[in-house]
Amino acid sequence: MDLKLKNKVALITGSSKGLGFATAEELLNEGARVVICSRNQDHLSDALSNFVSKGFDNNAILSCVTDVSDPSQIKSLIQKTIDHFGQLDILITNAGGPPPGPFDSHNLDIWKKAINQTLLGTVELIQQALPHLSKSHSPAILTISSISAKQPLPNMIIGNTLRSALIGLTKTLSNELGPQGIRVNSILPGWTKTERSQELLAHTAEENERSLESEYADKESKIPLRRIGQPSEFAKVATFLVSPATSYVTGTMILVDGGLYAGF
Repeated sequence: MDLKLKNKVALITGSSKGLGFATAEELLNEGARVVICSRNQDHLSDALSNFVSKGFDNNAILSCVTDVSDPSQIKSLIQKTIDHFGQLDILITNAGGPPPGPFDSHNLDIWKKAINQTLLGTVELIQQALPHLSKSHSPAILTISSISAKQPLPNMIIGNTLRSALIGLTKTLSNELGPQGIRVNSILPGWTKTERSQELLAHTAEENERSLESEYADKESKIPLRRIGQPSEFAKVATFLVSPATSYVTGTMILVDGGLYAGF
């Protein structure tokens, strides 16, 4: 299937590694041009080198150091995208998750930092991108939430709260922006083999006084497909969802979790 992504411009935040990196790679495979960003220049340089080593055209990739909790840096990121590529068709908002722990382990400063990065950063990205997305013939916004928005994860009070807020934002925006032809969807990933997942599982393993391998095995035993997902499996769904091939899909929350979600 031709996803009709050739020469589309996609901006993916948090894309130097993990789910964001995998999605950027899949979009490049489909002929899109991508903007990748991260707070860490070394991680961005490694990501760019990785893409080039795989044969992707360096001219199809723009990398920008950006902290999405800083509105001025977001404004600069959007402007650099337009200056470099002249357009913006796809916005994928992805950010590192907040720290694990129960309610009484987080002070208000930790909550505020997480809110700025995960929720307000997404709001600012969309606000800054909308004037340019509105000029696209196939504009799409994709927010990355989590299975925890539907099925709260233990020991993840901040993440559960903010991922749910992202769903409220996504669904409401899909209604408000639909008349303009701007599609807004979200993906709710379950356990996937990323550094973030490994950190969370290592934290849980330490609390449970067992090995990381045992923690992985326990998580996999509860997933109907009996394995933790690969970033590339997430990326294929994300790429399909932002493509013109799904031109009549908006306001949806797609689970990519191997069947872990227990509800209907």
